[in-house]
Amino acid sequence: MAATTNWKLTLAYDGSHFHGWQIQSAQSGLCTIQGTLADAIERLTGERVLPQGSGRTDAGVHALAQIVSFRLAAPVPAANLQRALNRILPAGIRVLSAEEVRHSFHARHSARSKTYEYRIFERRIRATPGQPAIERICSPFLAPYAWDCRWPLSLEPMQQAAASLIGTHDFTSMAASDPDRSQRDDDDSTSHRPARLNPVKTITFAEWFRRDDLLLFQIGGNGFLHHMVRNIVGTLVEIGRGSLDPSDLPRILAARDRTAAGPTAPARGLYLVEVLYDAEPTPQAEDHNNTGCPVHDNAVGMSGSNNVRAHAEAAS
Repeated sequence: MAATTNWKLTLAYDGSHFHGWQIQSAQSGLCTIQGTLADAIERLTGERVLPQGSGRTDAGVHALAQIVSFRLAAPVPAANLQRALNRILPAGIRVLSAEEVRHSFHARHSARSKTYEYRIFERRIRATPGQPAIERICSPFLAPYAWDCRWPLSLEPMQQAAASLIGTHDFTSMAASDPDRSQRDDDDSTSHRPARLNPVKTITFAEWFRRDDLLLFQIGGNGFLHHMVRNIVGTLVEIGRGSLDPSDLPRILAARDRTAAGPTAPARGLYLVEVLYDAEPTPQAEDHNNTGCPVHDNAVGMSGSNNVRAHAEAAS
């Protein structure tokens, strides 16, 4: 089997026109981030690989820094690979960086923490308590990238409730209730998926703040269940609009029942912001002889490298 290089890419993408990260069957005709990237890599190198993402974002969810790993047999300079992929990929997907990493690195299994951000456009703002809310219009250029929330929201109780998320909890109440879709859980705690995914996660920070005329929620932790961030946001919005009290959140978590929590916030407001890893040493020469992880048998050698070089030069 040919020697391979393990690649790590950092991607940014606009999820508006994609059916999520995970590749779908050819018969479905659905365009996904993973499938589009795999097609671009094959076009450049002749190698058919399945890029592994740090998490499987849903349809409409965006990423500022999704991490991807895959192996190639073709020896390609990192700058050429980045430039060539950006030439082939649609404008909604950009490769921000490309680097060689050790064979032990895996975008999902090696992740130690993730940060997500949720963006809300407040359609109604109550400047003075007891007075009618001022209504605003969400720009059509912003609408695909934030939740146009129709209720006036009170930030203080939302902040208070968010603080109670910090620590280690069972987040069953905030997980997707559909057992089939929950198999797409964004769980990065182990390299082998367990028979039953672990709903216990540790949240290191969760806070609300306003920036650029938007209400933003940021949350970081060691792993997130499918729909977990969107269900947390939907529940916190219920608190902000007065339908729930901040003191209800511990009770909701303790119930371990999805029906106890609020609705799922729309996908369009969610962004994967950052994925952190342990420091990775520079790949050593012997790594290229390591075949401990599976690679695709239809990989090609220098012809792929020459193809990448041609695309990269054309993009210069």
